[in-house]
Amino acid sequence: MRRVVITGMGAINALGHDSASSWQAMREARSGIGPIANIPTDLLNVKIAAEVRGYDPLAHFDAKRIILLDRVSQFALIAAREAVVQSGLDFRVDDLGERTACIVGTGIGGENTHNEQSRRFYAENNPRVHPLTIVRLMANAPACQITMEFGLTGPSFAVVSACASANHAMAQAFEMVRSGKVDFAVTGGSEACVTVPTVKAWEAVRVTADDTCRPFCKQRRGMVLGEGAGIFVFEEYEHARRRGANILAEFAGAGMSADAGDIVLPSEAGAARALAAALKDSRLSPGDIDYINAHGTGTPANDPTESRAIRRVFGAHADKLAVSSTKSMHGHALGAAGAIELVAVIGALRDGIIPPTANFLDPDPECDLDYVPNVAREKNVRAVLSNSFAFGGLNAVIALRQAD
Repeated sequence: MRRVVITGMGAINALGHDSASSWQAMREARSGIGPIANIPTDLLNVKIAAEVRGYDPLAHFDAKRIILLDRVSQFALIAAREAVVQSGLDFRVDDLGERTACIVGTGIGGENTHNEQSRRFYAENNPRVHPLTIVRLMANAPACQITMEFGLTGPSFAVVSACASANHAMAQAFEMVRSGKVDFAVTGGSEACVTVPTVKAWEAVRVTADDTCRPFCKQRRGMVLGEGAGIFVFEEYEHARRRGANILAEFAGAGMSADAGDIVLPSEAGAARALAAALKDSRLSPGDIDYINAHGTGTPANDPTESRAIRRVFGAHADKLAVSSTKSMHGHALGAAGAIELVAVIGALRDGIIPPTANFLDPDPECDLDYVPNVAREKNVRAVLSNSFAFGGLNAVIALRQAD
């Protein structure tokens, strides 16, 4: 089994249009949650989201390219460009592209395209839809667009598993590099889900907050939708070392499970199985973990369930863990959530800074861990777990550690 490291990182989300500004905002507990500005809100009860603000597609793509790109693919490409540049790799040289996988997760895919064409068809009685509708809205469009931009001719596909999509995608990419099927992977997640129908649908589930996202505290009222992308370059360790690459972190392992229970209510046992599997796969003990980036949605059911699952797996060491939810700042970007949160994980490993759980008020007796409330904390971070638990009872936990 080969070691897998991360040599490139890119992001765009409510906190910033690149990974550096996103991480800086997380360190400073600056929230990207605010009044919805990019869509009409007259039909909405929930009027807040974590939108990508100040975004101009024409600053990144020419007009001919934009015709092919839903917002979800635009975000994926912007993040991928940053990650590939940082990696220092040219995939069109020495057949690197043939040895590279591209696996991108998304929960919804091209929702903006789907929404716009449905509006034309039903509201305007227009019998014609745009001829590029399919290639814009398909869930694999972000992955396909990345392969074409960088000449990646190895295995490429999308992973769609609701809020665990990005972690599942990155786990698959990790396995392919570790096993030797490929030497590199461009992977992560992208989501552009802040549309009127999607917000209304989440309102109907009654899990969305109307003030802000307050994970793990007594006053939490629910999740806040977010959008954006996180894309990373994975590389076989020896290759990265030989070429003198700047290694950001080592991807140590992953654990996955299915609750096989309720389609919306989280399961402590299911989450615990994924946590334990991630430790086993990465050959880490509970005492090796210094920080957990929690799923931490801020909903009444998720937060105490996740807290109990952590206690079940970590035992007495749970009291020594730092646990935080950065969704309190960048919102819940569904299929991209785990990828945006990986920016926080890498930042914690590199800088020795635990990003806080923002907007925290009073502790909840049912959530009894150290949630690093409101202020970042300096701490030597050797190894980290990052949790994603999705509707459908789909759980994916990834493990990273400091690079040598």
